[in-house]
Amino acid sequence: MILKHARLYTPDFRFVPDSAITISGERITQVQESFHNIMPALNYPADSVSIVAPGAVAGGASGAIAGTGEQAVYDLTGLTVIPGLIDIHFHGSVGHDFMEGTPEALHAIATFQASQGVTAICPATMTMPEADIVKACANAKDFVPTATEAELVGINMEGPFISPRKVGAQNPEYVHSPDIDFFHRCYEASGKKIKLMAIAPEEEHALATIAALKDEVLPSIAHTCTSYEIASEAIRLGATHLTHMYNAMPGLAHRDPGPIAAASDASWCEAELICDGVHIHPAAVRAAFRLMGAERMILISDSMMAAGLPDGEYELGGQAVFVKNGKACLASGTIAGSVSNLYYCMKTAHQIVGLPLETTVRCATFNPARSIGILKDYGTIAPGKVASLVVLNPDLSIKDVLIRGKWLHNAIPTVAC
Repeated sequence: MILKHARLYTPDFRFVPDSAITISGERITQVQESFHNIMPALNYPADSVSIVAPGAVAGGASGAIAGTGEQAVYDLTGLTVIPGLIDIHFHGSVGHDFMEGTPEALHAIATFQASQGVTAICPATMTMPEADIVKACANAKDFVPTATEAELVGINMEGPFISPRKVGAQNPEYVHSPDIDFFHRCYEASGKKIKLMAIAPEEEHALATIAALKDEVLPSIAHTCTSYEIASEAIRLGATHLTHMYNAMPGLAHRDPGPIAAASDASWCEAELICDGVHIHPAAVRAAFRLMGAERMILISDSMMAAGLPDGEYELGGQAVFVKNGKACLASGTIAGSVSNLYYCMKTAHQIVGLPLETTVRCATFNPARSIGILKDYGTIAPGKVASLVVLNPDLSIKDVLIRGKWLHNAIPTVAC
């Protein structure tokens, strides 16, 4: 398969017109930033290549795609191609939560995420009983996506090692002090798929837990009341990630700067940010990018089971959540995750916040892949990478999604030449 004349997002975070991508099976085999040199190199006989282009339909059948084999060529003139998005912090969608611990829930979640351009997922646990966390982790261990589903590339263990004073929408009944053995039971149940572990560094045993586990998982400062000094020590010991910056942590104050300043001061520390238009004011988003730099920011959705569904009553971590006008809250009024998805957050960061599209794409693809150690296979459009891509219209709506070398919607009309 060849995608030609595309506006391509490159591994060095630029958009380049008139580019081509060659795909064989589930992998990208060649990328050229100028299409005119690719055809001679392929050595395809002139009569063996089907040229497909937007605006026409092969055989008069709407939606049909001509030449769907390895030699098919798709003309993406006027369209933009970016890597498939990677959400490393979200809880569920379409009425399901990762903590259900069932194959049905994971398949439903993975199907919805793929439809929104999120082709790799790292769903998050909640602060719940150990048996429930272990069940969810074990369920993820052997998950195999279908051709229309996002790939599960990790687990974000958000809870229960958090501060009882900063639970947010987590259930305070199940908060647990940091516990190395507890983590290992979940880690083994998951098949060692846990990539991130939320932890409040001021809690008893937290710093020792960070130091002990930093080579197995990425500890992330989260749901915390920590001071600048303790946060800085946690970062030095290996907690080089900040869970949903601003949310469930002390703000940046001039005499008590807290974990945000500690993360900013440590050039090797990164931070997640929820850009759903609800959690954080656009000016605060811009300030975060100035403090940290685009190279250290990771966009996340933190979505819960109401994502993809209308307003109503739902659940998160065993607690009732009420969604009204696109805002999810506990009965207390505490925000309880989002009802968005990562693609929406990426667009919001560009269209509402005003960040360059080059930056927002990076923060939803390359940066999360680097964070959880999967950059070898995901995060950029380059030879050897998994062929999971998102094709965008000029207005940034999704035209189609390529999942491991297969079109999800067959939405690009085609004609054979």
